[in-house]
Amino acid sequence: MKAIAAFVLAASVATFASPSMAQFAKPEDAVKYRQSALSVMGTHFGRIAAMASGKAPYDAKEAADNAAIVEFMSRLPWAGFVEGSDKVGNTKALPEVWSQNAKFKEASEKLMAETTKLNAAAKLGTLDGLKAAVASTGSACKGCHDIFRAK
Repeated sequence: MKAIAAFVLAASVATFASPSMAQFAKPEDAVKYRQSALSVMGTHFGRIAAMASGKAPYDAKEAADNAAIVEFMSRLPWAGFVEGSDKVGNTKALPEVWSQNAKFKEASEKLMAETTKLNAAAKLGTLDGLKAAVASTGSACKGCHDIFRAK
């Protein structure tokens, strides 16, 4: 868990210390950035979802720790959806990300709001509250994937 905390701290410092972080030398860098952020977020959300579904034992502290990471990471990938990054690399982002950008932004904001609720629910330390927040957060993920991500 110390390694995760160090990663989150380093990402925070890098994000807030340099406005140029939102700029990428190459579109491929933007793709790697967003995929990495989404991968970390998905891994930690998966741990919480496993607890909520009974596939893993419920541990209130682990759920809260993972939810904090999910909330933080939910704010990062959107900077990587820059013009030109739709035409490079191995990306599952559909053209609709750019052609329906307002709708994409709305979906990203919904996800961020749901991850904030997830984090709050996890801090309460009850499995029932966590289950409801996992369902809402998962629905926000799915809503975006259904429209903006290739299968």
